[in-house]
Amino acid sequence: MSHVQVVYVPIGVPTFHLESAQKEFEDSVRLLSSITEEAVCPEHMLLSVDELSEFLDTVNPDLILLQNSTFANSAYACEVLRRFTCPILLWTLREPEADGGRLKLNSLTGAYSAGNVIRSFGERHFEYVFGSPGEDKVREKISAVIRAASLKAALRELHMASVGHTPQGFGFGRAMDSDLLKVFGVRLESIEARELIDRAREYGEEEWEAPIREMEEQTVGLCGIPAQNGQNAARLYRAYREYVTEHRIGALSSRCWPDFFTAYKTPVCAVLSMLNDMGVAASCEADTYGALPMYMGMYLTGRAVFFGDPVALNEEESTITFWHCGMAPCSLADPSAGAQIGVHPNRKIGPVMDFGCRSWKDVTVFRVGRKGDGSFRFFLLGGEALDKPKQYQGTSVVVRTEKPSRTVVEKSVTDGWEPHFAVIYGDVRKELEYLGHMLGIEVCPY
Repeated sequence: MSHVQVVYVPIGVPTFHLESAQKEFEDSVRLLSSITEEAVCPEHMLLSVDELSEFLDTVNPDLILLQNSTFANSAYACEVLRRFTCPILLWTLREPEADGGRLKLNSLTGAYSAGNVIRSFGERHFEYVFGSPGEDKVREKISAVIRAASLKAALRELHMASVGHTPQGFGFGRAMDSDLLKVFGVRLESIEARELIDRAREYGEEEWEAPIREMEEQTVGLCGIPAQNGQNAARLYRAYREYVTEHRIGALSSRCWPDFFTAYKTPVCAVLSMLNDMGVAASCEADTYGALPMYMGMYLTGRAVFFGDPVALNEEESTITFWHCGMAPCSLADPSAGAQIGVHPNRKIGPVMDFGCRSWKDVTVFRVGRKGDGSFRFFLLGGEALDKPKQYQGTSVVVRTEKPSRTVVEKSVTDGWEPHFAVIYGDVRKELEYLGHMLGIEVCPY
């Protein structure tokens, strides 16, 4: 996770029951310290605007947890808003049990006051959580929001690369560097595919021996591919690996056909697969907006991500099959068979990946899409990766969707989504939803 400063801002006034508020304050500090080492907490509750202002002078937050320890009027929230534009999680404490006596905290009224003024600042979005520090739902919400803020910070440090251009008819994946920088904070550089091909061709045997051994160790059946193709793939793997290391690339999209089949006589599919297991999110068909959600999924789960097309649905099982013609991380292969090597289903040249992916209880199908007006949107779908064999020549994963698969397909097609999706091994929908809110991007759950 990226280092982010999570600032806890407990506001209130001294006219409520401070003994109750103090206990909630101490429990809140313990909760935040157990979630993240990046939490910055004041030594005591901030019971006046002056105390709040003095504390805010000492911080530079990436995320503010604004908690009503007791009631506080809108002047407190205004002081925060005039200083910072970072995301805010507004936190209301549960009122102690009603006993006919004194109202002890009145945190909820304070939350309405704060929420009203936050939204008045240009319809600014904020997240909201209700409950005491010991409640599981409170911990889950705060943890997910912090993870989203960490991902937002990581995107600002991300260097992406576009290797070659999208093929004709695949323009949906073509990205403008200015768009990525403006919306996500991501820096994009470009390189022609032929530059990496030329670099690969220059390597001698001593330079491709180690890469081919690495490929042999992580795959099954490379020896069944003509030796020249295996050597070409190893050369190309070294070229890509050196490039991403030299340029500090965290994600890339790569042109694949026809150039690597026609000009280099060897596909790039296996190389991109190996990069994903290396921790570099890599998509094929030069789909930059496909590599970006792969990076997000890898960041949130620490696992490689599948990238592919929805190619089939089964209404009875409520499944959608995602497939691609030869690219998937070796780590996602069904352990019983391993990462099998084969030939490309259309071009009949190898090496490419040729296997069914492993099962997983919770997966997230995710896409960073663009609407007709150029604005971004997030596609989010939950499901389960089933224990299914390879469905077609190439790589595949069968996802049982939470909602009926036919409904998902019909709606997503008529809503105009692109044909490439990331299948993330883990349920990270909440984190991605909160990230969308932080970035001002429409979130579309399916």
